[in-house]
Amino acid sequence: MKAMVLCAGFGTRLGDLTKETPKPMLPLLGRPLLSYILAHLRDQGIKEIAVNLHFRPEVVQDHFGDGRKLGVRLEYFAEPMLLGTAGGLKNSERFFGGDEPFLVHYGDILTDQDFRPMLRAHQEHGALVTMLTHRREKSNSVVVLDADHRVTHFLERPDEATRKTLAASPWVNSGICICEPALLAKIPAGVACDLPRDVFPPLISTRRVFSHPLSGYRCAIDSPQRLAEAQAALTENRCRAAAE
Repeated sequence: MKAMVLCAGFGTRLGDLTKETPKPMLPLLGRPLLSYILAHLRDQGIKEIAVNLHFRPEVVQDHFGDGRKLGVRLEYFAEPMLLGTAGGLKNSERFFGGDEPFLVHYGDILTDQDFRPMLRAHQEHGALVTMLTHRREKSNSVVVLDADHRVTHFLERPDEATRKTLAASPWVNSGICICEPALLAKIPAGVACDLPRDVFPPLISTRRVFSHPLSGYRCAIDSPQRLAEAQAALTENRCRAAAE
């Protein structure tokens, strides 16, 4: 697989920590968060990686260059205007080419998840999208599954009434998914749009959206508290970090 790491956001919920530093460049035990992501993808056999950038792109590009030092090949896609998770993916469409599935990885996720079983399940299901999911109460997403791990309902940031309706499901979106190239045709070009809010929900009716359960460590670094949790997980070896 190829992969795309979504790195264009501002990370405003981290306050002063991201005032001058792009969120994927926040340090974890002396290494940027993005270094952990790229090294983990490399160790999973994913070595061709696209990265979209908006806020202070030179910080990322100057640090990682073409990716050679990490053993990967990086290609950057600038966004003068923020395009969202789906718009950023569409903007990099030429990078993917061919008919092979690709992985999309949010740039604020620290994980040691093994993606190889997820890819096998994606292919066995004939899925259009397979999203990594985990169990969590009071998340900003709700994923409802059938017995075959097919997604039957998916809502990002549901209102309270809808959340109560779907409250029986413990599953939430983990910010990582495997997609077929056909997904790109379903994303409008040149406009800002979001994968979980705008693209995934209409696809549920195709019965080709599936879930794969998280089996490793995962932390979304979207607050100072979560940054501290990720640092602790690395220090305590609860997250098995790939070497730089």
